This record gives sequence, structure tokens and C-alpha cells, in this order.
Amino acid sequence: MRVIEFFSGIGGMHFALKECNLENFEVVLAVDINTVANAVYRHFFPSTNLRDLNILSLSPEQFDAYRPDILLMSPPCQPFTRNGLVKDINDERTKPLLHIIENLIPKSESLKYVLVENVKGFESSLARDKLVTALSQSGFTYREFLLSPVHFGICNSRLRYYLLAKKKPLDFAISLQNDIITENNWDDKLCSRVKQVSDVLSESDTELEEYLINDKQLLKGGKALDIVTKNSKRSCCFTRSYSSYLCGTGSVFSSLCEENIKEIINDNDNNLEVLKSLKLRFFTPAEVAKFMCFPVSDFPVSKKKAYQLLGNSINVYVVSRLLCLLLP
Repeated sequence: MRVIEFFSGIGGMHFALKECNLENFEVVLAVDINTVANAVYRHFFPSTNLRDLNILSLSPEQFDAYRPDILLMSPPCQPFTRNGLVKDINDERTKPLLHIIENLIPKSESLKYVLVENVKGFESSLARDKLVTALSQSGFTYREFLLSPVHFGICNSRLRYYLLAKKKPLDFAISLQNDIITENNWDDKLCSRVKQVSDVLSESDTELEEYLINDKQLLKGGKALDIVTKNSKRSCCFTRSYSSYLCGTGSVFSSLCEENIKEIINDNDNNLEVLKSLKLRFFTPAEVAKFMCFPVSDFPVSKKKAYQLLGNSINVYVVSRLLCLLLP
């Protein structure tokens, strides 16, 4: 199986392929224009043909010269996210995806499988309509899903749109629905699930002081934080702005028990010393990576860059399960 990975980021799709235990696959081309993400990708997969390339410059002939069987992609989500301007196909960042839809997929003679990941909201976009039209006209059958890691027993919310497509006469063996995918009896040895927050925590507390939330942040947004403990079986989606902003960017951790936290918050009148007694800290990049089921924790970039890259990435376990359903 020859794989092309577009918008490859830090290699989430590549890791998902490896989690499937597929013996015969090769990523013949990975493409991204983010040089920092590419440095991390090369750190994890030094032998992969990774190119700092604008997809718009890739002709159908060049694409098909790689003889790809599989196309994996997670296009930029900003044109479709509810927090953005939702410019859809009129956003400059959608142009590479439109090039793939209009020129690369229809003219490929070797392509048999496609997987697409994006934010919730993509399913109602004009870009999605163009994508499924192009796939249908090119002889593909497809299935679409809105799935989150919580559906797979992982204690992190990250609702995302997924599309799986196969070139006819290949077809899906079952009528895939969300409940069929998430209730499947997966082999957990392929990827240990993160069932509660304690499963991601660093073994040592000695180097975590730098992750404590500072006084200014506590006073500004302490009451709006989503606080979890080691026994929590949930956490909020981590975004690229995690640690730079507090509200809506991901959960923070307290070593106290939930009962003590509730008592302190209920008695608090935005008193700094009271807030500091919660001992709140951000999760480390390695811990965030565990929430997202990455099998690695060493990111050769600053912690701020690591948060940004992880926030733009995928949940490896969820994509690996979808790939197992997509591929023979």
C-alpha cells in the first residue's frame, strides 16, 4: 500500500497507520508547508519523503507518479470552525483542498482509498459538498461520521468530522454507523486507551512547577476554568492556544480531590490566595499527547510550539480505528 499524506503536520496519520499493524504500507509522500511541524515530523519519521511543498504546485501527473493507493488528509480547519469567519471555499486556506478535489482525485488512476479529518462544521460546508461530488463522480463510495474520542472510552472530548471513501468495485462490508464503529470490540493492545486523567499524568511532580497557572491568569479567568483531577473521566478539547489563553482551550489539572475543589470555588470571592490553593497547572505537552493517543512524548520544539502543533493534530487512536475499517 502506497500512501500520500497531505497536510501531514506532526505525523498523526502516519502514527495511526502504524497503530493499525499494517505490515505492507509506505508513506511515499508527506506534504506540509509548516516548517516547524515538518521538523517534528522528520524527528519522528526521518526516512519518510517529507516535502515543504504548496499542494497547489503539485500537478495531477506528479501526484499519480507516486502511484498512491491511499490518500490521508486533515486540511486546515480555520475556514470551517465556529470560532472563525467560516469563509469556507472563499478562504485562501481552502485552495489546496479544492485543488485536490478538482484536479488530483478525479485524474488519479491508482487511488483506491481516502480518509479526511476536519472540524465539526465541515459536514455542512460547500467544500464538503464539492468533495463528495468529486468522489462520487470519480467512482468512489463513501461514509461520513462525527466522532469524538469519548465514543471510544477515551477521557477527552474532540468531536471531529471524518470521511472514508473506497474506489468501486471496493465497498464497505457493513453499513457503517457511529454506533457500529464505537461499539466494535477493538484490540486495546494496539493502543492503550486513556480512560481517566491519571492515565496521562507525568510520573514525577518535580519538574511541573513551570506549568502552574500564574497569578495574573488566575485572577483573570480562574472561575471559568475547566478543572479536572486524577480521577476525572473527562477533559475538554485541547486547542492550539492552550496555555496562552485559559477559557475554551482545554482542561487544567488540580492534585486536590473534586470535593475540596468545589468547596474552595464556592467559598471564593476571586481571592488570589484561595485560587492558588487549588494548585492549578496546565497539562504538559507530553500529557496532552497522551490524551490524543500519540505513542511519543519528546517534541523537539518549545512547549508553546508543541501545544500549537498538538492542537492542530488528530487523535491517533480514533483515526487508526477508522483506517482499520477502511483498509483490507
